[in-house]
Amino acid sequence: MKRWFFKIQLLAVFIIFGTVWLMGAEGQNSFKMPDYEKIVLENGMTVYLLEQREVPLIYMSLVFPAGAVYDGVKSGLASLTAEGLLFGTGTYSKKEIEESLDFIGARISTSASQEFSHISVSFAQKDLNTVLPILKSVVHDPVFDNSEFEKRQKRLVLDLERAKESPSGVIQSYFNKFLYGEHVYGNPVSGTIKSVSGLSAKDLKDFYKTYYIPGRSAMAVAGDFETSAMKQTIAETFNDWITGEITAIPALQPVQPFGDSRILLVNKDDATETQFLIGNLGIKRSNPDYIAIQVINTILGGRFTSWLNDELRVNRGLTYGARSHFSTFRHSGTFVVRSFTQTKTTIEAIDVSLEILDRLHTKGIDEETLASAKNYIKGLYPLRYETAGQLADLLTDMFCYEFDESFINDFQKNVDGMDVEKANYIIGKYFPRENLQFVLIGKADDLREQVGKYGKLWEKEIK
Repeated sequence: MKRWFFKIQLLAVFIIFGTVWLMGAEGQNSFKMPDYEKIVLENGMTVYLLEQREVPLIYMSLVFPAGAVYDGVKSGLASLTAEGLLFGTGTYSKKEIEESLDFIGARISTSASQEFSHISVSFAQKDLNTVLPILKSVVHDPVFDNSEFEKRQKRLVLDLERAKESPSGVIQSYFNKFLYGEHVYGNPVSGTIKSVSGLSAKDLKDFYKTYYIPGRSAMAVAGDFETSAMKQTIAETFNDWITGEITAIPALQPVQPFGDSRILLVNKDDATETQFLIGNLGIKRSNPDYIAIQVINTILGGRFTSWLNDELRVNRGLTYGARSHFSTFRHSGTFVVRSFTQTKTTIEAIDVSLEILDRLHTKGIDEETLASAKNYIKGLYPLRYETAGQLADLLTDMFCYEFDESFINDFQKNVDGMDVEKANYIIGKYFPRENLQFVLIGKADDLREQVGKYGKLWEKEIK
């Protein structure tokens, strides 16, 4: 019953927040970041507090500089360490954490990305005093229980074994590794079968002690609370989370651009279709032209009626979907055109994709096309930041990726201010055209001779 009550409350969040946000957008033609307060605890942890009193729910988002870039040769370590936070603590077993939160309809999850690890918690406002001690123990006192670790390790190895049967699920990892090589941005977040099999619970403990540091971490709290009271509560709860000496985190080396085009052909003998990515280096998340780039990408491959999807799916029937997107990190990023097609139409689909990317540069964008993309973006982005959870995640993203609320506050101005001249400038500066990098997963024997025309060919097995 309590779980159903929580789901009803969550639905109310979307309805009420969406109504309030859209009314504000219509009445003021604006998209603004709500007021929030930023404090720094005695232990150095940054905390953001954002009141949203319409619904009696609270969402907490915590981030730590503990992503896959710090795995070293132990690929998958950051991801398993993040999961291991919930394997039990000095106060609560894994079962007690799950049952205590499930009983009140609260949710907790942990994960790792390329650069950071993340904890999110959502719960009813009345359950704050139940949830906070559990969250504190998860952050402050994880024990990385060995039996729980070994169970998860075995499941993860099986997951990685099965992953080779789903090229769409692994092609981005192949692309990142091909693009970044030995640079840490090429580290696969989930690890490899060999690396994960070699990990131990002690590895998780050591990684936690090194990278889960309050002075480099942040928490955002959004929802139904009074700011001064929550400030005191958070300080009392987390101020005694103190670690030893802060270990210097290695500086990331710049990623060097490519001097020629390359192709990685990943063989899957039983494949009847080809998954492909075409791209290059992109932008970092703090890029001041981030929104303008999203407007242009909407036209190229960011929505169902994009140029790529129209030509590859609607007009030619080569695929069920084609898109382009920018993945962003703190110091770098990638741009890709992505699709899939039957083995026999692989070259045609790639050629069409390249033609469309070339058209973006040679013919540019006209007023009508740009206006459509601008309206699409203005309708889409406010919906991404309307709930307490989305706003809390936005605040921790600002901390992680070094951008500020001007991303929200100047959104309307930046979109409306785009004209054809600015659009074509953005295309020329940020959308790769030369020295493209190709990754294909498919039947190599049927593709090898044809794909060599795109550049220097590299091959490997999907295993």
